[in-house]
Amino acid sequence: MGFKQLVGGALLLLMGTAASAGATGIEAAIGVWNHTPRGNIAYQGTSLDLKDELKYGDETRLTGRVKVETPLFFPNLYLMATPMEFKEQGIKSSTFTFGNQTFTGNTTFTSKLRLDHYDLGLYWGLPFLKTATANILNVDLGIDARLVDLKAEVVQGATTESKSLTVPVPMLYAGVQVKPFSWLAGEAEARGIAYGKDRYFDIIGRGKLIFFDHVFAAAGYRYEKLKIDESDVKADVNFGGPFGEVGFQF
Repeated sequence: MGFKQLVGGALLLLMGTAASAGATGIEAAIGVWNHTPRGNIAYQGTSLDLKDELKYGDETRLTGRVKVETPLFFPNLYLMATPMEFKEQGIKSSTFTFGNQTFTGNTTFTSKLRLDHYDLGLYWGLPFLKTATANILNVDLGIDARLVDLKAEVVQGATTESKSLTVPVPMLYAGVQVKPFSWLAGEAEARGIAYGKDRYFDIIGRGKLIFFDHVFAAAGYRYEKLKIDESDVKADVNFGGPFGEVGFQF
């Protein structure tokens, strides 16, 4: 079974478990995120700049998320999938190494970077706050487990080198929702962790227009920063850009 199939099966199992436990609410959305890559990556060798040497530009990819609210004292669930992939022809002014291979400078090469990630969050709301503000303000706090599915590849003529890596990243989670009107809401989410030399931060802000109480359209901005040194892969990258989504809530 492949990595994505395994993650998908786990998410379906968790959703089924939440449903059988008596979910009190559900929100699901699908959207597109236009993100700009910046930073550098290296595998056992030379650091390569995503913009200037790998020539990566803006990409637009599908995203999806599901939130499941459970009865009081049980953790709520937050599931999210964020596929990311870049592929371009690049060039570097000097000879460089990637893995066990050496590549010629001033000669074009093709590179591909996949950085898919999948989240499972467990969080609790602050019911006293929501009640005290007549359902206008809510704050969620919890933890988030992110699986990063990374693959980097460089090809120049007959020379090819690639590296695949799956990195589990535990993070803290905080969310804020403000709903001044039944048809309008603003939301912010933050996930992050820092340990050793590794850093991972993900910040999302969105505004929602709600139609017929159950259908919504949203737009916002998302920014991610990832710094890792794992299994001979060193990456210090960030991605940011606007997104839009549609969904339903009950």
